[in-house]
Amino acid sequence: MKKTDVGVFILRVFLGLSFFIHGVSKFQSGISNTVGWFDSIGIPGFVAYAVAIIELIGGLLLIIGFGTRYIAALFLFIMMGAILKVKLAAGFMGNGQGAGYELDLAFAVMAVFLFLNSNSTLSLDSKLFAKNQQ
Repeated sequence: MKKTDVGVFILRVFLGLSFFIHGVSKFQSGISNTVGWFDSIGIPGFVAYAVAIIELIGGLLLIIGFGTRYIAALFLFIMMGAILKVKLAAGFMGNGQGAGYELDLAFAVMAVFLFLNSNSTLSLDSKLFAKNQQ
């Protein structure tokens, strides 16, 4: 096992846990609130369900390393939507009225890294799809 495998594992678990917690939060605070907020910013409310489910289930899958490349792509898509639709106007660090897009961008960069390095030896993907490893 290489040091980079441990690094990829730590990054994957952190990103998965972060998204999982965000997904749980959307359901705990009332998914209808998230649906309403999506509607208020011009995104169809049903997208809130898709985002919350992707965050919740995708976070768990990322933690165990199953479907890493696909989950990372979905997370990247979610983060780019959040940045472009919600956070960009506030700037990188925020504008005093709302958070900036620095965390969203960091999550997006992590997702790109995991997309490109999806078959770490410390993942379920590597055990199930060993022939795809380089």
